[in-house]
Amino acid sequence: MADQGLFKTTELIPLLEEFGVSLSREQVYRLVTQTPERANLHFIGAVCAALHCTVSDLIEVRVVEEAAVVNAVEPSRGSIGNLRPIPARIHRPQQGPQNQ
Repeated sequence: MADQGLFKTTELIPLLEEFGVSLSREQVYRLVTQTPERANLHFIGAVCAALHCTVSDLIEVRVVEEAAVVNAVEPSRGSIGNLRPIPARIHRPQQGPQNQ
């Protein structure tokens, strides 16, 4: 944004609207100041067009070691031991003098 002379997040709103993306002031602020968890391609394309940049200027790809992920999952595949739930038992109500 600074490379394009934009120093306020609100300055980005009309630029995004030119490319069909309508976001609130709060949404744009969160997208600029925090790491977004997800963003659709239409939004990413609008940001790139508005800021005259490429996707690689916005997103940094990091390779995560797959072995570390597999090792973290492996223990959960074992026996669940004493974690099994106690089976429910349903009993019919007893017929007594009050239920007759």
